[in-house]
Amino acid sequence: MKLLLKQVTISDKNSPHNGLVKDILIINGIIKSIENYIDTADAQVINAENLFVSLGWVDVFAHFNDPGFEYKETLETGANAAAAGGFTHVFVLPNSQPVTDNKATVEYIVQKSKALPVNIHPLGAVSKKTEGKEPAEMYDMHNSGAIAFSDGLRPVQSPGLLLKALQYVKAVDAVIIQLPVDESIAKAGLMNEGITSTQLGLPGIPAIGEELMISRDIELAKYTHSKLHITGISTAKGIAMVQSAKADGVQVSCSVTPNHLMFCDEDLLTYDTNLKVNPPLRNSADMMALRNAVETGIVDCIATHHLPQDWDSKNCEFEYAQPGTIGLETAFGIVNQLFTEMSTDKLVDLLSENARTIFFTNKNSIAEGEIADLTLFERDSEYNFDVKNIKSKSRNTAFTDKPLKGKVFGIINKDKVHLMS
Repeated sequence: MKLLLKQVTISDKNSPHNGLVKDILIINGIIKSIENYIDTADAQVINAENLFVSLGWVDVFAHFNDPGFEYKETLETGANAAAAGGFTHVFVLPNSQPVTDNKATVEYIVQKSKALPVNIHPLGAVSKKTEGKEPAEMYDMHNSGAIAFSDGLRPVQSPGLLLKALQYVKAVDAVIIQLPVDESIAKAGLMNEGITSTQLGLPGIPAIGEELMISRDIELAKYTHSKLHITGISTAKGIAMVQSAKADGVQVSCSVTPNHLMFCDEDLLTYDTNLKVNPPLRNSADMMALRNAVETGIVDCIATHHLPQDWDSKNCEFEYAQPGTIGLETAFGIVNQLFTEMSTDKLVDLLSENARTIFFTNKNSIAEGEIADLTLFERDSEYNFDVKNIKSKSRNTAFTDKPLKGKVFGIINKDKVHLMS
């Protein structure tokens, strides 16, 4: 492939060209030249107004349901959704059937993903079958391609098991990802415990269940001197605990979802099952605290928590609906709409740079001689998210026909260009 990007603004703090408008020539998947002006006759040319280029975006928590639940999503449809959302790297949850708790399942995902437009990285399970009883073979999974370790939607409840896992992954310098959900407290709840849950007559999930898990896991990370990433934080107190732990030198990082930044529990007055997520949407004060944490840099990453559900799992009474929403294709439009004054470099930190720093061993940059692993986007256009354009196999989203801001133009990855229509 020979590709010429014309007059794109480079957003990469590690690049000598950061903030500059340049032409970029890519040959056979490698950045060959970056100049003020490049003229070549035999290249595919991309030339669009107000176009930015950054390192490809990274999503650290998404469910592609493959193997076992392909009626919800497959590696192929998930990869197409990721590409449409601007992501070139996606970490997929181990909650498949069979569970990704051994090297054979890790290798299945790695091999099947080679021909797909994005890099799909398996998250190896912390425990066998994600049952939280016995540790899985993390070392073997790491050698086979597991990028980090998590029990995904069934976070480790046993402090003893998590302690062992945090100690074990130090040998391979890996990260444990935890969803902060205390199942003994959250099990019977349907939404955030508060005024709105009382008004709706729905059993609540108290914030303390999340906050106890965050506090416990931070203490374990502090004790083991290991790396912990907490994803899906939804409360102001949870964010404050992470901020304090970072100040104390604990190797903890965190991510929030676009949905928890955009919505609060009051939005459930319509009983929209697409807003039934776990952890649940909290109150408006928590939502604003999350936004402030993003702006001030406490939050490291945006994690989509892309969780496809089939039609029957969402088109039912709120009580019986399964939690989760798709999110890869709307993440950028939501975040860009909420933080219009945020610099593009900082936006790219949230979508790419910080995740690469936390999880990747080798980091590249937008410079001559580097691999072209890039996302093309612009920040100004406004559009309504149309269900007809969804690339995911599922349609469980609250953003159908809702206005979003900024568009992904395409991705360049694996020596191919994938442009959005």
